Amino acid sequence: MKALVYAANGRPSLEERPKPIILKPTDAIVKMVKTTICGTDLHIFKGDVATCATGRVVGHEGIAIVEQVGDNVSLFKPGDKVIVACITSCTTCSNCRRGMPSHCSDGGWVLGNTADGTQAEYTRVPHADGSLHHAVKGASDDAQLMLSDTVPTGYECGVVQGKVKLGSTVAIVGSGPVGLGALVTSQLCSPLQIIMIDLNEKRLSTARSLGATHAVVSGSNVVEQVMQLTAGRGVDTVIEAVGIPATFELCQKLVAVGGTIANMGVHGTKVDLHMETLWDKNITITTRLVDASSTAMLIKLVESSKLQLEKFVTHHFAFNDIEKVYDIFGAAEAHNCLKVVIEF
Repeated sequence: MKALVYAANGRPSLEERPKPIILKPTDAIVKMVKTTICGTDLHIFKGDVATCATGRVVGHEGIAIVEQVGDNVSLFKPGDKVIVACITSCTTCSNCRRGMPSHCSDGGWVLGNTADGTQAEYTRVPHADGSLHHAVKGASDDAQLMLSDTVPTGYECGVVQGKVKLGSTVAIVGSGPVGLGALVTSQLCSPLQIIMIDLNEKRLSTARSLGATHAVVSGSNVVEQVMQLTAGRGVDTVIEAVGIPATFELCQKLVAVGGTIANMGVHGTKVDLHMETLWDKNITITTRLVDASSTAMLIKLVESSKLQLEKFVTHHFAFNDIEKVYDIFGAAEAHNCLKVVIEF
């Protein structure tokens, strides 16, 4: 089969690889229908993810058809159309049982990290019963692909960890795909304001169309603009959706007394924590790796048209072009690119 590999030169490489086989009775082999590229994949190619070795087939998102299941898989059978969750869950270890499958003792974020992933024609999914979801007929493949990682990450790491509440104020720093995931799911909590902050006007325009109450172009006066919008208070929840020191520092300047900074970005270097200005503000700072524990609920919302996710997708490509797609996604702003769909 063909697979996209993290090559030794730090570049994506489309290569021939053996088709995966069942290794454990809880495994499933799936034939990929659609996949996508995540910002985390870009971090892998920058060398920011030490657990991912060169030679790994990358990717952790996808829509697929089940081809084969192990003897202990009970919820899925060959021919089923499925959403591949970005997190593998055994469902029985102590971390899975306390709602943290991202830290599953035999799973977590393994696909495209410590085990071969979904940017290949076929993928082995460990612990299939806890790691796959039945696709639904009432929603497009593109929308359901956003439920592999993008929207659950926005909801769990941003909205839930950020304690977004009825009537609260929210600022989301970064209106890329996961930032937009936080935007659309924060509206489930009916906040008073959702302020999107980004350098790119095109992305901010998309954010407005998805329900942002305000859009602020990041610059030297961004803090002043947000303070004007919030009567000088700052915001109750600041969601960091970029993963660089400058945006984390901006979040610290925007948070209100008693507020929460919810980090969503993948950070490849240290950031400064300004305790000299924050020590007396009663704030909370949260971090989280997505658990995909909300995926079943989000599928129902997409099926019932409560969440419209097609606007996340800006480009479609064939799998054979995936090396070129990495160049495009890596320069997303230049190509007005949000989420790419790669079709097999």
